[in-house]
Order: sequence, then C-alpha cells, then structure tokens
Amino acid sequence: MSKKYSYEFKLNIVEEYLNGELSYTLLSKKYHISTSSLIKTWVNQFKTMGKEGLRTKRRKESYPLNFKLNVLRFKQDTGASYRDTANTFGIGEPSIIANWKNQYEKYGTQGLNKPQGRPPKMPKSNPNQDKNETNSFKYDDQIKQENELLKKENEYLRIELEYLKKLKALGLEDPRADNKQK
Repeated sequence: MSKKYSYEFKLNIVEEYLNGELSYTLLSKKYHISTSSLIKTWVNQFKTMGKEGLRTKRRKESYPLNFKLNVLRFKQDTGASYRDTANTFGIGEPSIIANWKNQYEKYGTQGLNKPQGRPPKMPKSNPNQDKNETNSFKYDDQIKQENELLKKENEYLRIELEYLKKLKALGLEDPRADNKQK
C-alpha cells in the first residue's frame, strides 16, 4: 500500500534538499521514505511546476489523442528522456508517457484513444429532431475538432521550437541532425 504524504511534508523535504543539506538517499533515511527516487520526483516537480507541482491532484488528468501523439513524436524526434518530455509538456509523472508509448506500440492510435473506466449510458434519441439540424451539428463539430487539432499542433510546434532554442543556447546540437544526414 502506498503512503500519502502531505503537501507541507513534501515542501519541507524539497526545500531541505535544495538548501544542499542532505542527498536524496540521506533524506529518505532521515524521514523513513521507502525510496529516494520519490524525493527526486518531488524535487523535479517543484523545479518544473513550482509549489503547485507538489499538490495532490484531486482528479485524474485526461489527455486528448492528438496531445498524446505530439508528446510521443516530440520524445522520438528530440531523443529527450521521459522526465524531460514530461517537464516540457507539464505532465506530472513521466511513467504516463511510457505507458502511452507501450499502448501505441501494441495497439496503434486505437490503444491511445481508449476511454478509461465505465462507458457512459446511451443517450435517449429524440425522434422529433430534424435530420438537417443533425447534419449541421455534425459539420460544426467537425470544424471545431479540426480547429482544436490545429491549435494543438501549433502548441506542439511552439514547444519544439522553444526546446531547440534551449539546445542552441546551451551549445548543444539537435539530436535529429544525425538522422537527417543518413
């Protein structure tokens, strides 16, 4: 059974680590935490998302298919680690991306698009509804979906550009450069 830690407790440990007093391992022994990697995760969440990164999420985050595909494409194109990819896209747990990758490799995009949990009840149909009205709603929905996809693709491209700028600022090369020359 996993143990729940309070926000204040996590913040205390992160601040103690950042002050340079103790290492991950020594902090885990001092506070009787089963693994030092948990503290490492807290420090990473604090560095990338601030204090809010340490708060327990009240509901499970749901990500659209296009977002998942963009994250996987970014990871593959840049060669970034799961942790760096999660930080770039604001995902709290890097293991989520690893799960997406496994689902994608096994089942393709269908594996990423599976709804989780119990399926919703069937909506009651209205026999008085005009068919033309239904078609116009479908058309409007398609336009909205296309707009959403384009917005998400733009966001992905902005993030990728920012990542490449950071690489350049650090004097590092684009890891994709080797793949393009071959």
